Amino acid sequence: QVELVESGGGLVQAGGSLSLSCVASESILTTTMAWHRQAPGKERELVALITSLGRRVYADSVKGRFTISKDNAKNTVYLQMNSLKAEDTGVYYCYSLSDGRAGWGHGTQVTVSS
Repeated sequence: QVELVESGGGLVQAGGSLSLSCVASESILTTTMAWHRQAPGKERELVALITSLGRRVYADSVKGRFTISKDNAKNTVYLQMNSLKAEDTGVYYCYSLSDGRAGWGHGTQVTVSS
């Protein structure tokens, strides 16, 4: 079972930026990595995904503002969040999928004040 540890959450004003990191306990070279988020009272939703070949997929609500990237040598995936809005508030979870095995991090809180 892969372990995923997120960091980088916090409190930021609307219009500001935050960068999240997720370190995996094993190689992510052949792994699809993603960030999900869950706002209070809402279901968890996909924010951004990056495949093992580097193809990126974004939720419509974050296109043009968020960027997902990864460093295979460091087993780390990043989420750069710019132009943050109050509706981006939530717990952000790192997710991995490899050979049919899925893993979740414990989450990091992002709060955007308006």
